[in-house]
Amino acid sequence: VNAGNVDFQELRYRVSPIGEFTSPEEIADLAISSSRLDALRSAADEGRHPQDADQIVRIRDFATVTEGYIDPPVNLMRYNGKPAIVLAMAPLPGVNAVEMGKAVDQRIDELLESLPVGIEINQIAWQSQLVEESINAFMINLAEAVAIVLVVLAATMGLRVGVLIGVVGLVFPILATFLAMAMTDVDLHRVSLGALIIAMGMMVDNAIVVVDGFVVRLQQGMDRKQAAVEAASQPAWPLLGATIVACMAFYPIFASTYDTGEYAGALFTTVATSLLFSWLISVTVTPLACIRFLPDPPAGADSDPYATPFYQKFRALLGWAIRNRVLFVASMSGLLVVSLWGFRFVPQMYFPDSSRLQFMVDYWLPAGTRIELTSERVRLLEQELLKQEGVTATSAFIGKGPPRFYLPVAPEDTYPSYGQVIVNVDSIESVDRVMKYIQPWAQEHLSEAMVRVRKYGVGAFNDWKLEARFSGPAEADPDVLRRIAEQGMAILEASPYAMEVRTNWRERVRELVPEYNQERGRWAGVSREDLAATTRRAYDGLPVGQYREGDNLIPIVVRNPQAERERAAVDLDLLQVIPSLSTNAVPLSQVIDGIDGEWIDPFIWRWDRRRAITVQCSVAEGATAPQLREAVLADFEALELPPGYTLEWHGEYNSSQESQQALKPGLAPAIVIMAFIIVVLFNSFKTPAIIFLVIPFVVIGITFGLLVTRAPFGFIALLGAMSLSGMMIKNAVVLLDQVNINLKEGMPPYQAVVEAAVSRLRPVVNAAATTVFGMAPLLQDVFWISLAVAIMFGLAFGTLLTMVLVPVLYAMFYKVPAEETT
Repeated sequence: VNAGNVDFQELRYRVSPIGEFTSPEEIADLAISSSRLDALRSAADEGRHPQDADQIVRIRDFATVTEGYIDPPVNLMRYNGKPAIVLAMAPLPGVNAVEMGKAVDQRIDELLESLPVGIEINQIAWQSQLVEESINAFMINLAEAVAIVLVVLAATMGLRVGVLIGVVGLVFPILATFLAMAMTDVDLHRVSLGALIIAMGMMVDNAIVVVDGFVVRLQQGMDRKQAAVEAASQPAWPLLGATIVACMAFYPIFASTYDTGEYAGALFTTVATSLLFSWLISVTVTPLACIRFLPDPPAGADSDPYATPFYQKFRALLGWAIRNRVLFVASMSGLLVVSLWGFRFVPQMYFPDSSRLQFMVDYWLPAGTRIELTSERVRLLEQELLKQEGVTATSAFIGKGPPRFYLPVAPEDTYPSYGQVIVNVDSIESVDRVMKYIQPWAQEHLSEAMVRVRKYGVGAFNDWKLEARFSGPAEADPDVLRRIAEQGMAILEASPYAMEVRTNWRERVRELVPEYNQERGRWAGVSREDLAATTRRAYDGLPVGQYREGDNLIPIVVRNPQAERERAAVDLDLLQVIPSLSTNAVPLSQVIDGIDGEWIDPFIWRWDRRRAITVQCSVAEGATAPQLREAVLADFEALELPPGYTLEWHGEYNSSQESQQALKPGLAPAIVIMAFIIVVLFNSFKTPAIIFLVIPFVVIGITFGLLVTRAPFGFIALLGAMSLSGMMIKNAVVLLDQVNINLKEGMPPYQAVVEAAVSRLRPVVNAAATTVFGMAPLLQDVFWISLAVAIMFGLAFGTLLTMVLVPVLYAMFYKVPAEETT
């Protein structure tokens, strides 16, 4: 209590009277008494002797004082069916998650020795372990990719040349990138490690150009030192410009302000760092390594390395394409149109499912259901899950969702009718098998509720894949909003692609409405506040004080006994109301006209300060959110909305649109910088036009690959297409730069174009082969598979575009004659 302060001489003292409760028993022993006058009057009215009023009445004489938990509970938690408390921890910014996990493990081992018998500590989700396993697996993928690249280089360029390119052009830049990441506090994670695999093909491309130029010059009889200098210096600036252009292809995701920018922004920084190191090492260390390790060509070797039958056939193919340039470009354009038409059959998916050895089961009873019933029904679900082979643990959260232990998934708010079970399994196969079993089991045995069985996602994750939001004026009529939403729900329920349809307002609930009579209430001295206090005390209880237990303040609550609370709704009119200025109780029925029951909205959601109701649903197995939206779009747009009411699409569609829109701020500067560099390199506008015209044709390869593999196209595949454009531009820049070099050396235009393509054939094919095969390890990762497919098929076809279509377009733009002239 606040007893104030007193001043004495120069000091000020705080007054702190003792007497606070030190145990629940002291509360029970507290004496309750009224004034002496009230006691005497009461005794006289009842014919008793006044001395009877001197009796001491304590709380324990008419009430039971017990210490317990909040009843009804706000939320509950069980682990493997046993009551539990969940603790959630997260590393501070800049702290190594793996090291933190090890430190926590060590501390838990110490605590286990001092815990009471029967108390256990179990792990539901242990990020440090998952991160360590993920990084180790990805490091294996990276090592596999490096080994594949080395094998491809050795097979196509010879063992010694392949090893030199692999070590100097690939291993050194990767090690330098790791060092730079450590110095700039860039973490090792799924995106940064995946970026290294994506960049490998472009990294070795720089070294391939230098080494191939050195080998060709040696075969032409040039001095070793001069060959090394020319091989590095001649393409140095075009390679630097092409490298920066390739880096800028990833800049839009770095500049994105949407969640995906935060998630995948490390693509740009990692790729840019590795490619710039690759260029620097290629023009400095690589020529020195060539002089030191590559032998002279054998005696009697042909001085013209491009006189082989393979190159002769390529010359013939390219010559035919240039002579029939209109037919060739028309054919490529026709393929592009067909691929754009075929792209509509490619599965669409914003982000794929996660490969976590966990899945979640959401349990939704009708709104207004007691949490005790929700807990009982969820227990049945837990028991059935624990019987399944492969299930290692279940964690049930009733009343609200779990703490946010996985970034893409936001926990549900507090709802007494909601429960979620997190299921841990021993393998990916068990995830699919148990999910396939529990969904129909729940439909049969828990039909009173909506049961959602879901995998975790990666990247940006939407709880509901499809959401259609209807909004009205600021104070829109809830009945109108619900009527519109019911029409939308009917459309979704009729679609074979939709399941688990509902609205975010959920069901209406009943409320008891005592009809307070003002006149009778004033005569009886009973106010609405008195009435409310009585009904609240009947079940929830009234807080009348606080009990201090150490550092905790525990509320003291007065409420009716359990038997009376169970009948509170039935005997509501019999409750005794005590007016604020009297000790005489009045039956509730005397101050009300009756008790009515009304249906109300438990939640009213707003969007931009306007009332809005959202129709939500999941996507049926085998379908995708874009497929569902396309199927119901016409029906939704045909709904007749009252004036002032609008329809907006959210869920995965909106997230995808916003993430793509968020790329635009970074797209403009990226294109400007890329175009500026190309114009500076060539001092021409025609050459950049040729390069940018080739890029759309990559869609042919991407569409074909996605249709063949049935890999979905989503945001990550879009990043693959962006990186592919950087690779294409890089190869085209170096090829067209070689055309200019040939022209400066006095070659006729036709010969300059053909010979430039011939000289770039081996580097481009080798770089494409290393990239395509180096992507193979990513095919086993659900997060990267669509990106890997897009790059592998797109680059394979893009090699043909670079080596044939680029020269053909050059011949068309610069009107190069179809035959060689002297």
